[in-house]
Amino acid sequence: MTLLIDVRTSEEYAAGHIEGAVNITGNDLIEGNLGALMNVEQDSPIQVYCRSGGRSEAVKAQLQVIGFSNVTNLGGMEDAKKAIL
Repeated sequence: MTLLIDVRTSEEYAAGHIEGAVNITGNDLIEGNLGALMNVEQDSPIQVYCRSGGRSEAVKAQLQVIGFSNVTNLGGMEDAKKAIL
């Protein structure tokens, strides 16, 4: 099963997100707060998105550095909605 991660701020996430997405920001990763990633195998599929694609690309790189090998940046939220439907 694919883990969908919204990397926007908690305020942005609370204002609206894709159903089923969990909120893990780049700062969370830097601080070691892996949240839902704690129970995910390193080769499991992970999809990330943000508002426009920039933050999600940075988080994708962070995830790869810590060992996650199957990470896809879906770009902005609207693009992500199209990609997963």
